[in-house]
Amino acid sequence: MHLPVVDFRSPTAAKDFCLSLHETGFGVLRNHPLEQSMVEGIYAEWLAFFQTEAKHQYLTDPAKHDGYFPPSVSEIAKNHTRRDLKEFFHIYPWGRYPAEVSDAARRYYDQGNALARTLLNWVEENSPADIKARYSMPLPQMLEGSDNTLLRVLHYPPLRGDEEPGAVRAAAHGDINLLTILPAATEPGLQVLGKDDAWYDVPCDFGLLIVNIGDMLEEASGGYYPSTVHRVLNPVGDARFKPRISLPLFLHPQRDVVLSDRYTVGSYFDERMRELRGEK
Repeated sequence: MHLPVVDFRSPTAAKDFCLSLHETGFGVLRNHPLEQSMVEGIYAEWLAFFQTEAKHQYLTDPAKHDGYFPPSVSEIAKNHTRRDLKEFFHIYPWGRYPAEVSDAARRYYDQGNALARTLLNWVEENSPADIKARYSMPLPQMLEGSDNTLLRVLHYPPLRGDEEPGAVRAAAHGDINLLTILPAATEPGLQVLGKDDAWYDVPCDFGLLIVNIGDMLEEASGGYYPSTVHRVLNPVGDARFKPRISLPLFLHPQRDVVLSDRYTVGSYFDERMRELRGEK
């Protein structure tokens, strides 16, 4: 499987990007409008933040799902039993935000949301007529007024050698949301599962933007845009001693948005959360 890199400024960018999404569940963009200097600054200051005790002042409130998530409460991917080797901070417009860092991540949140509307317009315009007819409203409109979109600042610590056998930085999983926007991380490791059930490296040159389909868009498009399983491998060699910072923006519509005859956003999200908790 080949993941093409699409030039955001190309006259055929929208068509090429959406073809990649349809065929692989992923699209990779270069020359996109998100500020690379801002991304680099966020990576640096949040890496420093995760290395301090100040992060514990922002421990997550399970009722709100914002703030700091230590490794002890990190995610267990669906159909897996071991926690991922990571810690992270959830940023929402209404949520807590560390005083120890600048407002760059908040500004990035706004920039990412603006870009998301452009990309969702591309998806809408390049959907076949029968698929487009399935959408309960224009795709960009699904995000209007939503404060559920999540920016997650992820820190994968260096490996120490005492990790639980079988534990990985991020076990194979699909995302729940509409789209995920992800600048290339500070270290490689992201892989996507192809239709041939083989794993493929996602291009990770610094400055690229990786976009992947979430389960909600797969549901809304009747499977035309597939939510692709992906994972983050544990590094080997000298890379074991390097941390990895990642900055995914998960685009979530308002809960009352209709995805399909079967689900609203709210009912779909709640069902997935129950699955992740092991509930029926």
